[in-house]
Amino acid sequence: MNANYKFSASQFLAKSKHWIGLDRAIAYTIMARFWSAMAGIITVLLIAQFLSPNEQGYYYTFFSIVALQIVFELGFSFVVLQLAAHERAQLTFLPDGRVEGNAAAHSRLASVLQLSVRWYSLAGLLMAIALLPAGMYFFATHQNSGAVVAWRLPWCLLVVAAMLAFQIDPVFSFLEGCGYIAQVAHRRLIQAVLGSLLAWTALVTHHGLFSPAMVILGQVTVGLVYLFYSHVGRLLKNLLLYPVGENHVGWRREVWPFQWRIALSWLSGYFIFYIFNPLLFVYQGPVEAGRMGMSLTVSGAVGGVAIAWMSTKASPFGSLVARNEIETLDRLFFRTLWQSTILCAAGSAVLFLCLFLGGPHYPKLAARFLTPWALGMLLLATLVNQVIFSEALYLRAHKCEPFLVNSVLGAFITLGASWVLAKFWGANAVALGICLITTLIGLPWGTYIFVTKRREWHAAFNEAKAQ
Repeated sequence: MNANYKFSASQFLAKSKHWIGLDRAIAYTIMARFWSAMAGIITVLLIAQFLSPNEQGYYYTFFSIVALQIVFELGFSFVVLQLAAHERAQLTFLPDGRVEGNAAAHSRLASVLQLSVRWYSLAGLLMAIALLPAGMYFFATHQNSGAVVAWRLPWCLLVVAAMLAFQIDPVFSFLEGCGYIAQVAHRRLIQAVLGSLLAWTALVTHHGLFSPAMVILGQVTVGLVYLFYSHVGRLLKNLLLYPVGENHVGWRREVWPFQWRIALSWLSGYFIFYIFNPLLFVYQGPVEAGRMGMSLTVSGAVGGVAIAWMSTKASPFGSLVARNEIETLDRLFFRTLWQSTILCAAGSAVLFLCLFLGGPHYPKLAARFLTPWALGMLLLATLVNQVIFSEALYLRAHKCEPFLVNSVLGAFITLGASWVLAKFWGANAVALGICLITTLIGLPWGTYIFVTKRREWHAAFNEAKAQ
């Protein structure tokens, strides 16, 4: 009886994990995202307690301006992940850092890492040289007439921290492409915890504008310790020193045709997701920018937890494509899509109800957010973006970027609409604009591209299989 009970319990757990889609990588990623979501709530409360409305605007606009690192990153981290995922399909990684398998794939994998290190070393330096004076000019030019905010030193430290993180993130992407998804997710959890603790320390000691830099410095500290003092350090060292020879990934032939499309999509993403706070800061002041920033943060936290189900599949998707296991790819994708979308919808509904019902009881805190209907618009846009991101991830696993035109035109439309709405009507109107553009343009267009390209590639796959 006891044995049957254990057997039934194990069966139930196995089936639950299958339907929920929970594995070790997702578990760590969810824990990191859940921590970030819960920590975000604590951070919001601390910001409301220790930062003035003006300082809140600077806080969130700091993050929006430093996100311009996208200009220098150019989506290369995603390209690195996919290139590594395609090569590692033919390789085996040993605990001592050695690599076994196809010699050509070994050389090509090493060339991917070597190329990415060279790229990010130069791009990180250029990023710091450009962002530091750009931010100084932006904030100095748009000083608010209210209380003076000491923003210069926090901004300088934030740029330095972002430059250091810029060097580590692509190596993590490379490791994810090599299959170390759970290990990287575990380190990201520790990064999130340490970053939050340092940020809270800055807030409660009345150095609140230093907290964005503290978040990133916490991530950098954990990342460096992991890369230098763990077994993956041996793997990375061996690959960095490996003589590539003729079997290397060609930049012009293989990387650039994929990357320039990803780069334009990434650049477009800045105007689709990050431009709102700077625009509101300029036209409506830091208080309005702060309300938008805090509302985007809580809605993004919900999407961040849900998207973990899909983002952890980027490397497996790439490997399945490399092995032409299209049917397995489709089963995994659609199951994960339903799981992540349902979770995002449920989380959005719970968050909206909490803020809608709790607002009248905590008016000072509610005043730091947008109105409930505007926050609802942002949550709906988050849900729609969940589907669009998933469709794009599936297609990009084929080392293609069919979302290029969609992203570029979406950026122009979003920038134009947000500029007008921010200048004449304010943050609530911007939130409505985000929702309408995402729902009425982004989703139908993105789904059309997904269905069309998937049908086209499936036809090619079936034809090759028949031969």
